Amino acid sequence: MNNPTDDKNIDKESPAVTLPGVVEKVIRPINPKEPEKAQIAIEGAEDLYKEIRIDNALEGVVGKKVKLKAGAQVDVTIEAHSEAVEKATDEGQKKRG
Repeated sequence: MNNPTDDKNIDKESPAVTLPGVVEKVIRPINPKEPEKAQIAIEGAEDLYKEIRIDNALEGVVGKKVKLKAGAQVDVTIEAHSEAVEKATDEGQKKRG
């Protein structure tokens, strides 16, 4: 018997992909009350969309505040809830536009 929820619950764990990246630059804020930003270039992304900017405030292993340095190699992980994905077709992904 085919359960209609099978496609929605593809995996019990959240589907994810991890891509390598590099911190291109650290951007100091104009307003000192604003957070510093880290610009990260994601390898494998389209040229127009490969850079993201995040607050340059991370938490280390023991809860200590740390920040990224320019030139640092990083991993960028995209994770989705199982309800947000569907099975891929054999044809691959179709381009929309």
